[in-house]
Amino acid sequence: MKYEITSLNTKKTLAESLKKIMQKKSFSKITVSEIIADCGLNRKTFYYHFEDIYALLKWIFDHEAVEVVKHFDLTIDYEEAILFVMDYVEKNDYLINCAFDSIGREKMKHFFYADFIQLTSSIIDSAQKEAGSHLDPEYKNFLCQFYTEALASILIDWIRNRETRNRTRTIQFVSNTLKISLQGIMGADLFLHL
Repeated sequence: MKYEITSLNTKKTLAESLKKIMQKKSFSKITVSEIIADCGLNRKTFYYHFEDIYALLKWIFDHEAVEVVKHFDLTIDYEEAILFVMDYVEKNDYLINCAFDSIGREKMKHFFYADFIQLTSSIIDSAQKEAGSHLDPEYKNFLCQFYTEALASILIDWIRNRETRNRTRTIQFVSNTLKISLQGIMGADLFLHL
């Protein structure tokens, strides 16, 4: 237990240094040497915890946002989960935009893909349970990919165009689209295994 706490604290220290440096410098130009110099740790410690700087950035997003969202009851709270993500984006504007500018849209989507698949799978499972039906596994997988791509694209678009996008309306549109489309899918006999 003590080791886990020490490891978590080390990761947080490295993350804070990366975030601090990202306020001043493009992500693609940051080196491990800069991070360890800023936080006073050594190279070996960095590589013990992270494969590279991208892994550290992914850990930051996972630890600060994605893991929190996973604790929402997505059967009733997915609007709150979306709101939490949008709040996180606003509070960490420099971090998100620096990462986006350095690694691009596709890499950002890749960072979140596995986590978003889990979240959409959970939402679909809840819709199945509520409807008392079961989707063909191949179709469920298709829906997870479909909704994940859509949610990731909407989120990235919102990140890049926040000033012109109404967050309340975006949440409402996403929520209504998920709810209505999943109800329609569960109500149809297509691709269902009863």
